[in-house]
Amino acid sequence: MPDVYRTPDDRFADLPDFDFPPHYVDDLPATPGLRMHYLDEGPANAHNTFLCLHGEPTWCYLYRKMLRVFVSTGARVVVPDLFGFGRSDKPDDAVYSFDFHRQSLLDFIAKLALKNITVVGQDWGGILGLTLPVEVPERVGRIIAMNTILTTGELPLPDAFFAWKQWAADHPDMDIAEAMGVIDSTVPANVREVYRAPYPNLRSKAGPRAFPRLVPLGLDDPGAATSRRARDWLQNEWRGKAFIASGTQDPILSLPVMQLLASWIRGASPVHEVTSAGHYVQEQGEGVARAALAYFA
Repeated sequence: MPDVYRTPDDRFADLPDFDFPPHYVDDLPATPGLRMHYLDEGPANAHNTFLCLHGEPTWCYLYRKMLRVFVSTGARVVVPDLFGFGRSDKPDDAVYSFDFHRQSLLDFIAKLALKNITVVGQDWGGILGLTLPVEVPERVGRIIAMNTILTTGELPLPDAFFAWKQWAADHPDMDIAEAMGVIDSTVPANVREVYRAPYPNLRSKAGPRAFPRLVPLGLDDPGAATSRRARDWLQNEWRGKAFIASGTQDPILSLPVMQLLASWIRGASPVHEVTSAGHYVQEQGEGVARAALAYFA
């Protein structure tokens, strides 16, 4: 088993607006010995399950507002922390890859026997999450995508992404609140402070360090072929519903990027614009959640 850091539980005590009990699974086939944390709210036998996937450098705290809206409909809402983030185990830097994270999510879905899934993804939660329906089409019927894209290796990324990637490389012991501010100045400083909880030291930040360098930039980069296959399948074979939203103040995954993503998903909604939000649109997520539910209805 790789060297693993596990954030002490007391780091998560008394977080504001976050009273959800933790759940864990530690026997996923592709990641033996690693413990993944997740939230699991609503009835276990609910007809609909919302699988909410976070990105960089956040964790399940990001979905606390949208979660409550989804639960109010009688749905089950499952929100994992990706390995390296939140309360999940944090292997050392060398472990992380596109396929490592993607396979852990596929194993997680199978382990919990999730069905009638709405994949909810933002940032890496969409980069990974949007590749899942092609593998388990019988389990996934809806998508909510926010400020994300399929990283196919075909399109140039904006200068703002490379500025962020360089900032992350220059700050290996990154202050998580500062990192979020670099990406999205619309999130208040006191809210960004809370996101520091899982990351008390240099060792705990391997996951946030890894993601910027894992974004596929070329056709042959790990994950690019998987993303192209998912894009083609969503464009031609997808028969579910998809709701697309954009925090329009995002300089990296901007409104035109989200419009491009919508064109890649068969029958996707017009992009729902949140003009007061940036990259972390979930911080204003109640309205997005209600709009998505109305669209699905």
